[in-house]
Amino acid sequence: MLIDVHTHLNNYHEERVVSVEDCLGKLQEAMDENGGDCSLVLTSYKVTEHRPSTKTVIEATRDLKNIFVVAGISYLNYKEKDLREISDYLKQGLVKGLKLYPGYEPFYPHDGRLQVVYDLAIEYDVPVMIHSGDTYSQSAKVRYAHPLHIDDVAVDNPDLKLVICHVGNPWIVDCMEVVYKNENVYADFSGLVLGDFTDKFERYMKEQLENMMQFAGDPKYLLFGTDWPISSMRSYVKFMNELDLDDETKELIRWKNAANLFKLDINSFK
Repeated sequence: MLIDVHTHLNNYHEERVVSVEDCLGKLQEAMDENGGDCSLVLTSYKVTEHRPSTKTVIEATRDLKNIFVVAGISYLNYKEKDLREISDYLKQGLVKGLKLYPGYEPFYPHDGRLQVVYDLAIEYDVPVMIHSGDTYSQSAKVRYAHPLHIDDVAVDNPDLKLVICHVGNPWIVDCMEVVYKNENVYADFSGLVLGDFTDKFERYMKEQLENMMQFAGDPKYLLFGTDWPISSMRSYVKFMNELDLDDETKELIRWKNAANLFKLDINSFK
């Protein structure tokens, strides 16, 4: 089984408008072609003609038993009504987690303005995924996206489950420490490459993740994610299969950790 915890229905070819239905169809094709059983779709921190709202993504996917939604929240622009809407979605089980985008927006994850978001996640026992490391946009400010900032959030909110997206790349060693130190912190290794891995970069990242597993120990924190469509799902499946890990550990990473963290009923999409 394979659960991809990090996909999008955003249109990254902004010279043309692509409908959310077309993006969803392409995601389903990629899953079918690469053995994907389930995907989590992360919505953006902004809504444009290329970035569908959480409401739009929920409406497009709510009848699909193997695609779930993680709601993006804007630090700069969230209003009380936005949190009320997300709370309603959480109550109905239509949202499986929350996503923050430090770096893309200029804030640190431990900013006090976000405590209401963390409290909401604790109340409904869903994880908060936090962008960390390099950014797709050159206008982003990466100093806000260092994984060490997530340690403050983990320590101050021991009942909150956190996911460091992209293993904090290129600060993977720092991500290792935050994950190792805090039992409530997980990491996905999505978005390490644009498109396909080259052979040289694949070898490099393979060594980095294997070292992380050696350092941080218990493999129950690491999650398979691609960042599709920015990254190739096919290339990521190959990368996952070639990691020098035992079969039991690979099963944890491929789907068991995600199913447990996001409370997914795997019988609904087997």
